[in-house]
Amino acid sequence: MKRVVITGMGAVTPLGNDVDTFWKNSLAGKSGAATITHFDPEKFKVQFAAEVKNFTPEKYLDRNEIKRSDLFTQFAIYASAEAMEDSGLDLASIDPFDIGVIWGTGQGGMQTFEDDVIDFATGDGTPRFSPFFVPKLIANMASGMISMKYGLRGINYTTVSACATANTAFMDAFNYIRWGKAKIIVSGGSEAPITQASVGGFSSMKAMSTRNDDPQAASRPYDTERDGFIMGEGAGALILEEYEHAKARGAKIYAELIGAAMTADAYHMTAPHPEGIGAAKSMELALEDANITSDQVDYLNPHATSTPLGDLAELNAITKVFKGSPNLEISATKSMTGHLLGAAGAVEAILCIKAIQNSIIPPTINISNLDENIPEGINIVTDPKEKEINIAMSNAFGFGGHNSTVIFRKI
Repeated sequence: MKRVVITGMGAVTPLGNDVDTFWKNSLAGKSGAATITHFDPEKFKVQFAAEVKNFTPEKYLDRNEIKRSDLFTQFAIYASAEAMEDSGLDLASIDPFDIGVIWGTGQGGMQTFEDDVIDFATGDGTPRFSPFFVPKLIANMASGMISMKYGLRGINYTTVSACATANTAFMDAFNYIRWGKAKIIVSGGSEAPITQASVGGFSSMKAMSTRNDDPQAASRPYDTERDGFIMGEGAGALILEEYEHAKARGAKIYAELIGAAMTADAYHMTAPHPEGIGAAKSMELALEDANITSDQVDYLNPHATSTPLGDLAELNAITKVFKGSPNLEISATKSMTGHLLGAAGAVEAILCIKAIQNSIIPPTINISNLDENIPEGINIVTDPKEKEINIAMSNAFGFGGHNSTVIFRKI
């Protein structure tokens, strides 16, 4: 099968609206959490989130694109535009049917849905929905609008697997390229879930931290006082390209995608399997796909959302797969970004690739008292750590029992 490499990256995150700023602030251990500004959270049990700051869609979107798109699509187009610029692709010299888009989102146009339904419910019963209601709402519109912006006529669809979504998109793009069905695919995930309905719904599930008095310290994976995740928003985009095609055009190559896998827990709607059976198998299958052994992995960016059950279940799985490998270092970057749901895997893939490129691991912040139940032999990075990283793994898991893993290698 053909090899697949990364030739462009783009990001919109709570830590910065481009890859370089995102990376710099991650290394600095900054938190993107603060009191919610998207709506008045006064009556909500959870009053903070990790919002994107100073977002100016006009940089990459024209007036009509902004008018006709939900925020999750705007994030997607913006991140993809940075990635396309970064890739140096000359679209005029490439058959448009050789370039596709496989994008992911967990919720799609949640704000659009909420706004129009509230307007209808508080009105006189006359259905005055916006003509853009459905196009802005549906999850596949991000992939559709990216393709329209650049005239990309190849494979085009959207993956949805809750918080495993972006890794699912990468896996599909990876497979299509190595099977010879596409030469280039724009892939990633975007999410704009900081809305009244979404925050209220997750809060009612008791899935989110309620540390309203100290938002920046609220996301604390592996800490004894962790009490849930912080909701985040944004997007991450990668340009996946067939290696020989990238080499022939003289593209800069950040890393190679060498393995990917998915499994299901088949256990519970929202809780992970306590022994991490599905998560472990996802990592094992990804290692098998990459034709490497667990002791070759230098860095792992875990799902690690800062929930009492989820963090330990994943570490149990990691212990089973890696068997205390002294080479493996782990850092949970959701401690800084919050949890971007369907976009989480996308921005964490970027951090893995930047870690490979720069030989440095970003930190896990907010660990004051390490959970005594964490298995022995787990090396958690709490300060930026210089280390040659040849291979990095990233996990993303989702409600419904979805487990996804991707593996990148230095090239």
